Amino acid sequence: MMRISLCNEVLAHLPLAQQCELAAKLGYDGLEIAPFTLSDTPEKISAGEAANIRATVASFGLVVTGLHWLLVKPGGLSLTDPDAALRARTLDVMKRLTGLCAELGGAVLVHGSPKQRQVAPGDTHATALARLQDGLAEVAKAAASNGVVYCIEPLSHKETQLLNTVAQAADLVRAINHPNLRTMIDCSAAGLSESESVPDLIDRWLPSGLIGHIQVNDPNRRGPGQGAMKFAPILAALQRNRYAGVIAVEPFDYVPDGAGVAAFSIGYLRGLTDAMHPGVA
Repeated sequence: MMRISLCNEVLAHLPLAQQCELAAKLGYDGLEIAPFTLSDTPEKISAGEAANIRATVASFGLVVTGLHWLLVKPGGLSLTDPDAALRARTLDVMKRLTGLCAELGGAVLVHGSPKQRQVAPGDTHATALARLQDGLAEVAKAAASNGVVYCIEPLSHKETQLLNTVAQAADLVRAINHPNLRTMIDCSAAGLSESESVPDLIDRWLPSGLIGHIQVNDPNRRGPGQGAMKFAPILAALQRNRYAGVIAVEPFDYVPDGAGVAAFSIGYLRGLTDAMHPGVA
């Protein structure tokens, strides 16, 4: 059975313990945590505080599967800004978050954060991409020292000018050539930016070893099953390629609300996986 995690900002209006209680009751296996939901300065969360967070999650039979939406807080960060001091500060936060991920028990970090990787006014696309590459090369080393995988996420043109397809992200990952740096597939972004279907992307890229994570959501930004994208072929492609990682539910438009989309998404996905494995408890 595929392990399914809930991106916790969906329930960020609740205290962490209540997020865990609800996610567990709904049937999720874990939480994928957005650090800004834990603190305005998540890079300052101590090892002891991280241990307490991990224990809270575990007390409900869940695990922290990883981190995502990494650079929302503290404010003002950028990995592509012309200001070298700002880039260095951003890189320090990213490195610390690899340690936080490990302390929480997570295995993967997803670097989306489109506002923190824009092409600055007056810069060229090539200059911004080079800065992004330099930063990711450094954070890959930190990820290795903490035993986690850092994934750069392709996002749609609506969100960023840098890395809009899996192929573009894969080129960057190959250029850096570090085993702790990979890319990933976000179904919503892929549905907006890719010329191939998500199942075809999975069939093409999962065997490459460059895909470190999967996030499931519809191109309309709602939960899986709440739009036109069909997820049965996506799950079948993951199974066909023996994907052993976690799939994370990451809607942005919460219909009818956070708890409602969390409940709908897990029910939809579990129904599909049950149909793929009839008779398996």
